[in-house]
Amino acid sequence: MNIIIIEDEELAAQRLETMILKADSHINILARLESVEESVAWLQSHPEPDLIFLDIHLEDGISFSIFDQVKVNSPIIFTTAFDEYAIKAFKLKSVDYLLKPVTQEELETSIQKYQSWVTPATGKSVDMQALYDLIVHREPQYRTRFSIVAGQKIKTISIEEIAYFHAEEGVVLLVTNAKVKHPLDLSLDQLNEQLDPKYFFRINRQYIVKLAAIEHIHVFPKSKLQVELQPPAPGEVYVSLDKVTKFKDWLNA
Repeated sequence: MNIIIIEDEELAAQRLETMILKADSHINILARLESVEESVAWLQSHPEPDLIFLDIHLEDGISFSIFDQVKVNSPIIFTTAFDEYAIKAFKLKSVDYLLKPVTQEELETSIQKYQSWVTPATGKSVDMQALYDLIVHREPQYRTRFSIVAGQKIKTISIEEIAYFHAEEGVVLLVTNAKVKHPLDLSLDQLNEQLDPKYFFRINRQYIVKLAAIEHIHVFPKSKLQVELQPPAPGEVYVSLDKVTKFKDWLNA
C-alpha cells in the first residue's frame, strides 16, 4: 500500500509516519507534504497513492483547495482537530477521520477500515465539494449550557436560565433569572464568541445581556441609551456609544 501524508506540523507528521509503520511495516510512505502548493505539485507529477492522510489546515490554506487544482480519486483519512459536527459530516460521507491527538489504536482501526472499505475491484472516492460545503458553510455551534462549581458539587445551568453576564472587579459573573450569581473562568471576550448573537449582545465592556432580560430602554440626548435589566443590575447600565447603532439593529432583528 502506497501512502502520502499531508501535514504541516513536522512533529505531527513524524509521529504519524512512525505510527503508520508500526501498524503495518509493509506500508510504503511515498512522501510527507506540508502545504497546498507542495501537495498539488507532487500529485500532478506522481501516480495517485492508494491512501492519503490529510490535515485540514495547512500552512498556506485549507487543504480542500488542493482538489480545486488537481483531480484526486484516492481515499482519504483526515487528521483533524475539528468539532463534533464536522466529524459527523466525515462519517456521513463515508470518510474516516483521526481526531488529534491521534492514538495508535485509532490509527490501526482506520487503516483496517480503509482496507475493508476499498478494494481494487470496487474503489471509492470522496465527494470533496460536498464535504467542503459541510465544513466551511456549517452552522456555528453556540453554547447551550454552563457547568458551575458550587462547593463540592457541579451543577449545569442552561442558556434559558441566564439573564446576563457581568464583569465585576476582574471576575465575570453569570447572573440567572432567579438572581443567583456564579463566577466563571471565562472572559467576556470569550463568552461573546460562544453565545448565540440572536439572543445575546455585548452592550459595553462590563455586560453581555440577553434580549429577554431587558425590561426597559431609556433614551437620553445624544443617542445615549440606558438599559434596565431584570433581575436588576448593580448600578446603572448604559450602552456604549460606539455600539448604539448595532444594538438598535439587534433589537429590530
